[in-house]
Amino acid sequence: MTEASAETSAPAGGGVDLGERLRAIRLLRRRTLKDVAEAAGVSESFLSQLERGRSNASVVTLQQLAAALGIDVSDLFATDGLPRPRVLRREARQLLVWGHLGRKALLTPKPFHSLEVVAAEFDPGGSTGDEPYTHGDSEEVLVVVRGRVHVQLGTDVYDLGPGDSVHYRSSTPHRVSNPGDDPAEVLYVISPPSY
Repeated sequence: MTEASAETSAPAGGGVDLGERLRAIRLLRRRTLKDVAEAAGVSESFLSQLERGRSNASVVTLQQLAAALGIDVSDLFATDGLPRPRVLRREARQLLVWGHLGRKALLTPKPFHSLEVVAAEFDPGGSTGDEPYTHGDSEEVLVVVRGRVHVQLGTDVYDLGPGDSVHYRSSTPHRVSNPGDDPAEVLYVISPPSY
């Protein structure tokens, strides 16, 4: 394990408390000390000490911890508590291939939001995959922006059109598919973030 040494710690007086910030992000992501420590290649006791301000971390270790939490190292050092408004143009969305004939893009920046908004597009016949899936135990709202989708929640299937929405827990096995001849677009609003 590549724990750490060196001179990256929380500044004394007035600056960012690295340990508190790290802990807050970990809790927001609903990750245990053990999960994050294993993913970052450090010991659980080291991570606990770091979060309590009793240990310092090298830059390499901070990079590993940030990667384990799905954030940038710079997120650990942001000095203003409130994020600035950020405009994300539709054409600038970074779409990722998702499921079958689907794409998704995260619309909310990481890491300090209590909600997550994901835009997803499904070509005709597209879906989130062959099987329903779960992620965490968050509240989730799916809103249909255009087209028509089938939303499977457990064993129930709902036929939704533009402007329709459905609210459920992300721990409920769910699947979205586009049965129509036109593309469909939906928004997922998830609180707290669980992707």
